[in-house]
Amino acid sequence: MNPLQTLRFAVGGLAANKVRSGLTMLGILIGVAAVILLLAVGNGSSQAVVNSIDALGTNALTVSSGTSSATSTATSTKPLTVTDAKALADTSQAPDIAGVAPEVTTSQTALYNGTSHTVSSVVGTYPAYFEASNSKVASGDYFSDDDVLNSRKVCVIGSTTATDLFGTASPIGKVITLGGTPFTVVGELATKGSGSGFQDPDDTIIAPLPTVQNAFTGFGSVNQILVEAKSASATTQATNEITTILMGTHGISSATAVDFRVSSQATLLATRSSSTQTFTVLLGAVAAISLLVGGIGITNIMLVTVTERTREIGIRKAIGAPKGVILGQFLAESTLLSLIGGGLGVVTALIGAHFTIVGIKPVVIPSSVYGAFGIAVAIGLFFGSYPANRAAGLRPIDALRHE
Repeated sequence: MNPLQTLRFAVGGLAANKVRSGLTMLGILIGVAAVILLLAVGNGSSQAVVNSIDALGTNALTVSSGTSSATSTATSTKPLTVTDAKALADTSQAPDIAGVAPEVTTSQTALYNGTSHTVSSVVGTYPAYFEASNSKVASGDYFSDDDVLNSRKVCVIGSTTATDLFGTASPIGKVITLGGTPFTVVGELATKGSGSGFQDPDDTIIAPLPTVQNAFTGFGSVNQILVEAKSASATTQATNEITTILMGTHGISSATAVDFRVSSQATLLATRSSSTQTFTVLLGAVAAISLLVGGIGITNIMLVTVTERTREIGIRKAIGAPKGVILGQFLAESTLLSLIGGGLGVVTALIGAHFTIVGIKPVVIPSSVYGAFGIAVAIGLFFGSYPANRAAGLRPIDALRHE
């Protein structure tokens, strides 16, 4: 029997039980689609993190409280203050630092003409923040150093906040109430659109540091200090200068006792990439289990098929059908199940990748498509081999006696 005849018999065998064959293919379809889509979600999350970090600029440095290594001998952690930021802004001590912006962060509810919106990130800072964080205005302008000195109630808002509060109208010059305090909007930031799915970077309000401290956080420590080096190549020198200055303001004499850490974009990117890679592997492993379950389903259905067609097998062997023909037919049936199911799974995954999943835009990995489809076909061969061998090994006399 030539391969074309084997294929024809296999198609006929599957068509005889359309519902059963369809449900078996559905198991493979779900497994393949899950592998491709979940890996795409993990890859999309990783891409979003990279874009978010890149958006800050390659010469941005973040100073935060806490020890930077497990070997630190610091017995206590001194919080960062505005005094620390002013020391870093002294160009005589830090010639490689272009700008310094201390930050306090909170979350507040904004109101405008009866419209309420909870802003996930309200930032109090200095004008240098905009340059250091690569935040551009789409309309209006930034607040100024004079606004900071006079604690004026002005703010710059993100595009998501602007849309939720004002719709398509311009927010410039309008007054919003933030946590009970009126703020005049002086600028709207350009859309970044590079969130990781957990926090929208465009849902933000940025205001002068003293104003936010006076209204919400109090005058004390700051959450972190954003520092802009003069160039990407100067980040190492700027990091050394930050360390030297803060060791002085914190009264630290040993480099092993520092109570702060300085993170560059490269450090953040390496850390986040490692985390998202682990996340992607876990997602792929979970999806692979569903593909394995689909393979077990093929074994189960093919065993049932062999049992149902025992007399047919006996008749074919009695009239001279060799063992290889019987084996090839049932292997062809199991492979067709996984081939069609895998193909439909790939199509389903590629369609699904056009939609946002849990706030993340999936980015399909081409190798995952080929890999998942190839594994699906291999599963059909592997899990179909036992039922096929069982069918081919039946003795004609026993098969003919089967009722």
